[in-house]
Amino acid sequence: MAEERRSQRPPARGGSKPPARGGTSPSRGGKPESRGGKPASRDARGARGGADRSKREGDWKRPREEQRPRTVDQAEYDGPPLTEEVSGQELDRAVLNQLKGLPEKLAARVARHLAAAGLLIDDDPETAYQHTLAARARASRIAIVREAVGEAAYAAGHYAVALAELRAAKRMNGATEYLPMMADCHRALGHPEQSLKLAKSPSVANFAPDAKAEMTLVESGARRDMGQLDAALRTLELAPLMSKSRSQWVVRLRYAYADTLEAAGREADALAWFHRTNAIDSEQLTDASERAELIEKRLG
Repeated sequence: MAEERRSQRPPARGGSKPPARGGTSPSRGGKPESRGGKPASRDARGARGGADRSKREGDWKRPREEQRPRTVDQAEYDGPPLTEEVSGQELDRAVLNQLKGLPEKLAARVARHLAAAGLLIDDDPETAYQHTLAARARASRIAIVREAVGEAAYAAGHYAVALAELRAAKRMNGATEYLPMMADCHRALGHPEQSLKLAKSPSVANFAPDAKAEMTLVESGARRDMGQLDAALRTLELAPLMSKSRSQWVVRLRYAYADTLEAAGREADALAWFHRTNAIDSEQLTDASERAELIEKRLG
């Protein structure tokens, strides 16, 4: 959508095409010169030209409430307002280095939009997404910008956009860490079989434990989407469910396993795993404790 705009600013708001040089445009209320009549005097022509300029300038000086509404492209380019507190220097040095190929002022603006998106993505993902669109409108050929759009779109629930942007980023930099998020986008779009294809990518074997856990969660979820509960359980059972780590990825793996056991009708086993989840969930990322209480009440 913003591929061809790069760093160009969209058309000015409220502008209009000036009349032809030879005379006043009839649509603006002026009287055209008669071909065979006496030409207007220099003073008349000067007065008329001044009136035209005043009319054109008036388009720019209208009160804001009378100005024409922004187009979609203009609104995207402008993005949400940026506060003075956001300087762009909040970004990691690696991100800032990717922006160095841009003109200085442009790089600073893009950095501020990316920094604002990072600050908002947890509490206001839609506004964060709009900030990343403003960055993309100015720097669509930079991988980190496309990655930011993809992540913000994912957080805001725009899964088709997220998938397209993460694919673009992957083409630019060859990174594979986007695969779990891309696979989850396929699930959200109703294509679990595509999720399974990404889960079988050779690069997944080399993932760090947390990234590998993310892909396992997506793969098991895709199996459940397809009604394959036994396959979903087997997928999770191959993961390090009994890891001694108390990291979030272990908590989430255990919770997914307990939830799938309950869905499969194995409530006693599910109860045990909800308790195991709660035992390491010091940050209360899940409702494992409440789920365990509900099962205990049903089992008597």
